[in-house]
Amino acid sequence: MATDTGAYMVVEQRDGDGVGSTPHTKLVCLDLAGTTVGDSAMVERAFAEAIATQGIVPGTGAYARAMVHVHRSRGRPELDIFRAIFPGNEAQAQAANLTFQRAYAGVIERSGLIPLPGTVEALEKLRGVGIKVALLSSFNRTTLSRILDVLEWTDKLDLALSPEDAGRGRPWPDMILTAVLRLGIDDVREVAVAGDSESHMLSGRRAGASIVAGLLTGNHSRERLLAGGATHIIDSIADFPSLLLDPTRTPPQPGPPG
Repeated sequence: MATDTGAYMVVEQRDGDGVGSTPHTKLVCLDLAGTTVGDSAMVERAFAEAIATQGIVPGTGAYARAMVHVHRSRGRPELDIFRAIFPGNEAQAQAANLTFQRAYAGVIERSGLIPLPGTVEALEKLRGVGIKVALLSSFNRTTLSRILDVLEWTDKLDLALSPEDAGRGRPWPDMILTAVLRLGIDDVREVAVAGDSESHMLSGRRAGASIVAGLLTGNHSRERLLAGGATHIIDSIADFPSLLLDPTRTPPQPGPPG
């Protein structure tokens, strides 16, 4: 049974040395939309626009099914999502992806981006105690660079990666492992991951991170996050530093989600 500890819910924590022996966190891997930036609605609008340009328009069953897939697949590379919507038609998937990137870039240039409450403070607190911060995004490198320019986060991050920087995007562990190698982390158990989708949880667990925290500020429910392997559930990124730095944290023995 999961245990509610107030600021966060401890679901489970386990490693090869037993409960309570997790090494000190030296690297955190965070996502953008729904985790550190509140632009989930903007992302879904860009998906809807991209799908519509390929003949799947609102009001149709095909559109409803496509958007359900978009919602379920959040956190994965956009091109992978379009490939699943347009199976066997690489040209159509590529065209939809290009439209998506242009639509989203246009929106952020017009409207800007707003960090979720407590995000900047969390980044500063983590780096202030010597923990490295990597931002891992499902966006391509061009879009990610635009986002970082808009946010002006250059001095708040140690690394920012897109799927093309690592080989594969989520739910594979490649981006996390690439961050481990580039930032000189000695042990994958020294990594903590925070994200708002099932694919974030899968990626973190596959990479061997000791803490894989599911955030309730995105599109996926507590149940979906637990299904993906979340070790902890927290309300938002503002609670993440407390989860990592609380010296009294004593996780319970693993049990079924409650």
